[in-house]
Amino acid sequence: MSGKPKLYYFDGRGKMESVRWLLAAAGVEFEEEFLETREQYEKLLQGGALLFQQVPMVEMDGMKMVQTRAILSYIAAKYNLYGKDLKERALIDMYVGGTDDLMGFILMFPFLSAEDKEKQRAFIVQKATSRYFPAYEKVLKDHGQDFLVGNSFSWADVHLLEAILMVEEKKSDVLSGFPQLQAFKGKISSMPTIKKFLEPGSQRKPVPDDKYVETVRRVLRMYYDIKAN
Repeated sequence: MSGKPKLYYFDGRGKMESVRWLLAAAGVEFEEEFLETREQYEKLLQGGALLFQQVPMVEMDGMKMVQTRAILSYIAAKYNLYGKDLKERALIDMYVGGTDDLMGFILMFPFLSAEDKEKQRAFIVQKATSRYFPAYEKVLKDHGQDFLVGNSFSWADVHLLEAILMVEEKKSDVLSGFPQLQAFKGKISSMPTIKKFLEPGSQRKPVPDDKYVETVRRVLRMYYDIKAN
């Protein structure tokens, strides 16, 4: 084994994409095994690798970790992206929780019908511009620093940039009324490890397409339709 973290998921974004972002931000190389068949998934289940019978799963430091939040917390702590004390960690958790909520509205988007996608697109933009982006705009304006917590780069910054770019895919000018977030986006995007991850050829996944949706449905046996908010 190479010693690199190994990610078990589909060849697409989903819940694993934030793990890819955080590892990339920390400058950590990782390997991936993509689930393409039900048999692969059942092999992981039968081997006991999936504690709660679900992916994402990350093999790292002798552990087989599931539950996305636990995986991200471990990576953030290991690579000094989790603040310098309990107060900063609490703020990071709070800000990450907010972006998680926003990204949750986007996670289901590829699995919606065409009609529901239009409704969900409007819903995502409305929530981003009326609830989440104003909150982060205020945080950045109030403390006058480049980063969300402690004036140092953290998991919260990585997660917020990921969310911003996801919402911009739904409405390209969504940051037009948020000058602090525009500056934040430019600052974080230009950091060497992030800039590298944003370049073509990286392990960042594209917007989910029909092939990704069909693979997830087949492997997980999703026979039901997801509805918009």
